[in-house]
Amino acid sequence: MKVQGFNIANFKIDGGAMFGVVPKMMWHKRYPADENNLIPLSLRSLVIETEGRVILIDDGIGDKQDEKFFSHVHLFGGDGLVEGLDKLGYTPSDITDVILTHLHYDHCGGTIKLNAMGEPELTFPNAKVHISREQWEWAINPNMREADSFLKENLLPIKELGALNLIEGEGWFMPGIELRFFGGHTKGQMVPIIHHPSGKTLVFAADLFPFSTHIHPVWNMSYDVEPLNTMIEKEAFVKEAFEKGYVIYFQHDYYNECATLISTPKGVRAGEFRSLEEVLG
Repeated sequence: MKVQGFNIANFKIDGGAMFGVVPKMMWHKRYPADENNLIPLSLRSLVIETEGRVILIDDGIGDKQDEKFFSHVHLFGGDGLVEGLDKLGYTPSDITDVILTHLHYDHCGGTIKLNAMGEPELTFPNAKVHISREQWEWAINPNMREADSFLKENLLPIKELGALNLIEGEGWFMPGIELRFFGGHTKGQMVPIIHHPSGKTLVFAADLFPFSTHIHPVWNMSYDVEPLNTMIEKEAFVKEAFEKGYVIYFQHDYYNECATLISTPKGVRAGEFRSLEEVLG
């Protein structure tokens, strides 16, 4: 099994939205905001080559939206989607599977691109796109809270172009890759857990733990549709992750890529921060 990470892009959003009811004087120390209260986020992905397959986890925002949309996203830096894959030695045609943790625009927008005629095409023409059934059904009939994050141009072409595969429940996606469901942020979010041959277990945290500080059970985003459920889910999973020695891979933490977990008098928290390369040797 070969596991590599790359950062598609960085973007900025309101710091308060990322921390909900947590006072700014607390989160600002770790994630300083600019004069517009914006803080930087990364958009990391993983590529896993194993058992003759090349699996991509999440694929960023894409480029289909208009200028007004991107004026609110504040993109900067990063490797790019196709460019980042190229640096790792892959083309879009090499990807056999895309696992989308959920269907908010910053996690799935790169799945579909527009051709020269303005028609939707699959960015990864040989890949099946795996989404939990619960998330798919939740997203294609969006609620008022999440409607701005579930964009039809990102979603419907996946099915229309024949790439959609719905995951019915938790379990093994294939040897070495486990999928777990968490519904506090959005219904049916899938969190991949990679059991590496080195003995390390890597958690692609998605929006369960977007930043290392979100390991704390009450540090949650205002984007979570069921914040109390988020706290319950996180508390149980953090206990498991600490006891089993999992390493957390943060998708959105601009400053930290991976962390081990430690026990403190106040509970389990992020311990040593490391790069993915350092974790997997």
